Amino acid sequence: QVQLVESGGGLVQAGGSLRLSCAASGRTFSSYPMGWFRQAPGKERELVATISWGGSGTYYADSVKGRFTVSRDNAKNTVYLQMNSLKPEDTAVYYCNALRGYPTIPGDYWGQGTQVTVSS
Repeated sequence: QVQLVESGGGLVQAGGSLRLSCAASGRTFSSYPMGWFRQAPGKERELVATISWGGSGTYYADSVKGRFTVSRDNAKNTVYLQMNSLKPEDTAVYYCNALRGYPTIPGDYWGQGTQVTVSS
């Protein structure tokens, strides 16, 4: 079992940057591909970015390509999401997930989420 805790959200102006972190417990973290998802008010949860278990493979939603970068440090049991050139439409609660299948199939383990708000 994996427990996930996100951090790093906050309020930022459009064009700004934030770095989200997701700390995982459990010795099997490095065996999971990981993903970031987000959910805006009134909308369904959507995939943002994923990374393979070793970190060599990444996948991005079209809406964030070129602006967001996903990375992981298996020694620290942590996955990151660097978000640059933020837009108001990036406002959402961001969740990390231990994927069932890379690159797009979510698994059962979710964090509690961290709020990202981008002001115009």
